[in-house]
Parts: sequence; C-alpha cells; structure tokens
Amino acid sequence: MNILVLGSGGREHTFAWKLAQSDRCKALFVAPGNSGTQSIATNLNIGVTDFEAIKSAVLEHKIDLVVVGPEDPLVQGIHDFFLEDEALKNVAVIGPQKAAAELEGSKEFAKEFMMRHNIPTAAYESFTKENVEQGYKFLETLSPPYVLKADGLAAGKGVLILNDLQEAKDELKSMLVDAKFGDASTKVVIEEFLDGIELSCFVLTDGKDYKILPTAKDYKRIGEGDTGLNTGGMGAVSPVPFATKEFLDKIENQVVKPTVEGLKKDNLPYVGFIFIGLIKVGDDPKVIEYNVRMGDPETEVVLPRLKTDLVTVFEAMANQTLSEVTIDIDERAATTIMLVSGGYPEAYEKGKEITGLETISDSIVFHAGAIEKDGKVVTYGGRVMAITSYGNTYPEAIKKSYQSIEKLHFDKMNYRKDIGFDL
Repeated sequence: MNILVLGSGGREHTFAWKLAQSDRCKALFVAPGNSGTQSIATNLNIGVTDFEAIKSAVLEHKIDLVVVGPEDPLVQGIHDFFLEDEALKNVAVIGPQKAAAELEGSKEFAKEFMMRHNIPTAAYESFTKENVEQGYKFLETLSPPYVLKADGLAAGKGVLILNDLQEAKDELKSMLVDAKFGDASTKVVIEEFLDGIELSCFVLTDGKDYKILPTAKDYKRIGEGDTGLNTGGMGAVSPVPFATKEFLDKIENQVVKPTVEGLKKDNLPYVGFIFIGLIKVGDDPKVIEYNVRMGDPETEVVLPRLKTDLVTVFEAMANQTLSEVTIDIDERAATTIMLVSGGYPEAYEKGKEITGLETISDSIVFHAGAIEKDGKVVTYGGRVMAITSYGNTYPEAIKKSYQSIEKLHFDKMNYRKDIGFDL
C-alpha cells in the first residue's frame, strides 16, 4: 500500500524507518519530512495543517493510509476532514477524530473525562481571567509546589511547576491576563502536585479493542539532574526498570481499560495511539496527561522494540481487527539521547552543518530538526537528532548512544550526559 506520514520530527522519521521495513509498504511519503526521511521516503513540501494540499497529495499519489504524527492536525480535525470528503473517505487515517483529540487539545476536557470515568489523577480546578482572584485563593489552599497548566496546546511548554506562592500567583496572572501562552492559556488548570517518578504508557486502539506497547520514560528538562527549562524531551529509555508486572497490571486495569471504555461510552471515535503520561505515587499510577499521538523522543525507543510489522498493525486498526494481531516486542532495552541546538529551548541558530553521520554503526540516528541543504545535512530546529541504541540492559544501550555521539558534531551541539541517571 501507499502510505503518507505527516510531520517532520524524530517521531516521523522513526515511523518512516519502521514502515519502510514492511513488504506491505509499496510507496512511502512524508510531509514535510526531514533529512532522515529523505533517504527512505519521498518528502512532500506540505504543512501538516494544510488539509487541501494534503488532499491533493493523497489523490495524486494514490495514498491508502495516512499516519498523523503531531497533535495539531488531529486537534484541528484532519480525520473528520477525510471522513467528510467523498474522495478521501475510504483512505485510512491513524489518529483520532476531532472530538476525541480534545483529550490533548484541552487539559480541562481531559480532567473532566478522567473524573467521569474514575481514572486516578490529581485534584484540580480551572480558571479564566474573569475569575483569576478565585485562582489566587485556590492556590492558597494548596501546598507547594504549585502546578499551572495552560488549557490548550502550547508546544509542550505550557506547564509550570513553582515552589513560591507569590510567584505562582504572578504566573497565573501572566498566563490568564497577559496571555503568556496566547490562546492556549485563556483558561488555566491548577492541579495538586503529585510526588513520584514519571513514565509513559502507549496504547493502540481501533475504537473497540486495544494493545499496549512498551513503556518508556523521557527526560524533559534541559539540564543535568532534571534541572532548568522544560523541553520537548532530551532522551528516553524503554522499558522502564521500575515498572514491575504488578504495577503494569495496575496501569492496565485502573487506567488503560477505563480510558478505552470511557471513549466508547462518551461516543468519542478513536483509531490511533493514546499516550498516557503517568506518575507512580507510592505503588499506584496516576494520570498526568493524555496525548493523542506518540510521544517524541519516546517513539524513538518504543518503535525500535516492536518486532511486529507496523503496516499490518495499522491495517488492523483501520479495519477494527486489532484483537487478531499479536504484538511481538524485542526483549532488549532501547535508549535514545537527543542532540539539540545551543540555546534551545530558548533562541538558537539554524543552518549548522552536521558531520560524522556516516561513521555511526552501533546506533540508529533519527533526524528531527535537520534538513538537507546543498548536499549537506544542517540543523533546522531546536531538537536536531535522536541517537538510539539497543542493549541487553539500559546502561549498556545508553553507553552505546554516548559512544556514537562522540563521532558526531555540529557547532554549539548540546545534549544531556545523564539520561537514565535516576533509574
């Protein structure tokens, strides 16, 4: 079949890498793609939310399956756009419809969903600029640290965790009144802080049944020891060493099952990935957030461990026959380290040449914010490349990734040297 992947990051390169391995993939396209996807697929210079241009490409290239990487097109209703178009309605789309994509599109919607279906999560209240004073009063009832979340999409930067009450009040005002995150923070969710260790759970669903993919843990902050500003993710490991069978059973029974059943009860059509951000509090899982797509850089450690043909899995999801598919997982650990531009997650320069790529043999290099220009691979984004390795243990895999990184170079290249430090 002919397949189109939407997106340009490390997640999309990983999807393309995995799909290209399948005998069932006849032609592979990525829009807009990057320097990594260029070598295994045909890149199409189309934005992920340009639905009309995507339609033209789907018809021109006789696309049978569209895999949606990032959240924006899902929240804007790309799946609905396909279903409502006579020429597109028979093209399979991996990603939920707009109503269900609100699980990521609105923090408040997600919290209400969890409360309705008895899914364990932190206590919370929502506020707008009209009742900001009540927000101040609610903060006074909580113990620090204080968690403020922009309700809408803020590119992974809309969550603040603050220890000082006055600072929390000032930031609440900045988000609601001064529109710190634009439209994303016209509403803010204030949550109780949950103390524990985080992990991510990935679920495939065809709207009826589900399959659980390996767990992963990512590292969000820019600095060693989980310090400094939040990023889109600086590295990840899979599996998560502290996720015992007993704990994984709790995740399935207390979180995954009620989530999939809740989607059905609420009539929220869902064919795609559910990313569940969890925190282990004591011995119990609690949900921090839902994403309606795969995480990045977790995709770069989860998909490499999948032994089952990914095209077969996607076909089964589209046909609602997921229950008939067996998901085989590589027993080895996988780890990834993200190389980022100097200055990221704040201002950074683009166009730095990346050298040493041809010397890497022990790791897989997934391109993210990188493009080919004049025959050279150059930096184009904040997160530039993910260096993924396998190992019998996660320390062995991490060591391989760091050894590979020593062979790579671009001006002001930065990365965390302590991925997996807390495990």
